[in-house]
Amino acid sequence: MVINSEQSRHIAPPMLTGLMVLWALLSRLLFSDTHFALSHAVSFYPVLLLFPMVVILHGQLIWQARGMDRLDQAVYALIHSLLSFVVWTFSLMHINGNSFS
Repeated sequence: MVINSEQSRHIAPPMLTGLMVLWALLSRLLFSDTHFALSHAVSFYPVLLLFPMVVILHGQLIWQARGMDRLDQAVYALIHSLLSFVVWTFSLMHINGNSFS
């Protein structure tokens, strides 16, 4: 199956959410025994940037849509952004050791 550019634009936000989960799991596995500030930054900063990127990509999809497709994209953005925010929150908690402290 060949993915065209339209399909790749629509799949980019969920792929970033999946990348967020994978990075949280891998960084906790790789950096859990180290207590260096650099490893903490390497773990946190990519996850902190991924959620705003998801929201920006959804905004771009809404902006590029025409007619009633804008409403479809807005509903898609609302639902996925809410779910991605929950995943983002728990990813940050997982990297930090299951808490916000």
